[in-house]
Amino acid sequence: MKLHLVPALTGITWVKLGVKTFFRQPLALSGLFFMFMAVVSVVSLVPVIGSAISLLLVPAATLGLMAASREAHEGRFPMPTTLITAFRSGPVRAQHTLVLGAMYAGALMLVLGAAALLGGAGGGAEVALNEAEVTPEMVRSTLFSGGLWLAMVVYVPVMMAFWHAPALVHWHGVSPVKSLFFSAAACWANKGAMLVYGLSWVGVFMLMGLVISLLGAMLGGTQAMSIILYPSVLFMASMFHASIYFTFRDSFLADDDEALAPPNPATGDDA
Repeated sequence: MKLHLVPALTGITWVKLGVKTFFRQPLALSGLFFMFMAVVSVVSLVPVIGSAISLLLVPAATLGLMAASREAHEGRFPMPTTLITAFRSGPVRAQHTLVLGAMYAGALMLVLGAAALLGGAGGGAEVALNEAEVTPEMVRSTLFSGGLWLAMVVYVPVMMAFWHAPALVHWHGVSPVKSLFFSAAACWANKGAMLVYGLSWVGVFMLMGLVISLLGAMLGGTQAMSIILYPSVLFMASMFHASIYFTFRDSFLADDDEALAPPNPATGDDA
């Protein structure tokens, strides 16, 4: 396994491949993402340990969605069992995935704890929960919260470390600690493509938000928009998760398998 460098514009290709792959199996991919969110929501309701367990499962669920994207891209229907791919490849890799999940939960807790020390990240949320109506003052206090911005800045290296880590553990047999290092190194080496990828998705989400707002206004206002909003968010989130697989596929090459070579960034087709 070796790192592969890609041009910055490959980030746009990843977004296109995610959207294209989603529309090959829209019901399957959105259904799997819904299952993931439902499981996390139910588990998080368990007193005391629920939130920690739900975070523990995030890397495994991320891998499951990546595997589903791979199945759909290769013309196969991703079955519901694809979501537990991490636990179907032997006890060693399943254990490594859970270790990775524990590390992710600990890292995220540290990020939130650091933000809470500044009194910003939790403050805005607490006000929002105690108030029936969200006011411009509440939005401004949240946006200009030192804790919120600290959490966002600190979370960037955490996100880089865990971005490719579940796939490295599962498909390349890398240990959890090494997978974090290789993932962060790959994200940094391809930072141009990752930046374009992130900005492209921001643009897609903003465009979709504008379309939803226009449709809501045309069809009857707030009530119509609320009906459109949930499935739209579900589909968009599913497209985004479908694209994550391609960021991994194009960032690493297997030493003994040239068939894993990434597609031509100009076309997005397999090599």
